Amino acid sequence: MKQQTAQIRWEKRMQTPLLALALVFAVAYTVPIVAPGAPSGVHRSCQVAEWVVWGTFAVDYLVRLSLAPGKWLFLRSHPLDLLAVLLPLVQPLRLLRLVSTLLLVGRRARMAPQITLTTYVGGAVVGLMMFGSLAVLQVERDAPGGNIRTLGDAVWWSFTTMTTVGYGDHSPTTGLGRLLAVGLMISGIALLGVVTANIAAWFISRFERDDAEERRQTALLEALAVEVRGLRAEVARLSGAPEAGAPEVPGPSSPRS
Repeated sequence: MKQQTAQIRWEKRMQTPLLALALVFAVAYTVPIVAPGAPSGVHRSCQVAEWVVWGTFAVDYLVRLSLAPGKWLFLRSHPLDLLAVLLPLVQPLRLLRLVSTLLLVGRRARMAPQITLTTYVGGAVVGLMMFGSLAVLQVERDAPGGNIRTLGDAVWWSFTTMTTVGYGDHSPTTGLGRLLAVGLMISGIALLGVVTANIAAWFISRFERDDAEERRQTALLEALAVEVRGLRAEVARLSGAPEAGAPEVPGPSSPRS
């Protein structure tokens, strides 16, 4: 129980710093793609920042694993976290660091009690669109025969891909770009499904609340009618008048003369 408490304390303590580091990673990933002509020192600084952010998330995972009361249970219940930690070590590609960091940030964001489902889904949609646009622009910009050359083209392509519209005016031509498209389509369908389910659940709960309110008002009116009938009967009894519907009882007849 003590170890479990220590794990929870660590997760709560690291929640805000890790989410702040995620913003640092977003800036470090964006700058070299948006400004490829920036000085080499800027590119090196961004690369170092990306590795530092990923390393911090990896250390966070290892600390949580060490504090978990059941190590194997933690490993089995957090397979994506383990994959995200090991992925950049297999091949030190910038795109793998992006995927792994997004996975780790997503897992951490879902654990935050102050983040609601709507906020998380909205942030995930924006984050996927932004990083998907940057990733495909990095891959396709210099590809022979490619037609995604600017950030505007990449954002438009990401939006139409996530919503599965697919106009076809912009599309990746490289294998890695098409792999990104597959991941973006699957993620977009999943997130849109969550949004649709959330909206449907809101409508259902609203209808249920309206039905419950209607039933409560009906029960209140029936109780009020019963109370009014009881009061009328009590008033009639106190005034000596016969109750409505009650047979009139004849009084004693006077003696005949």
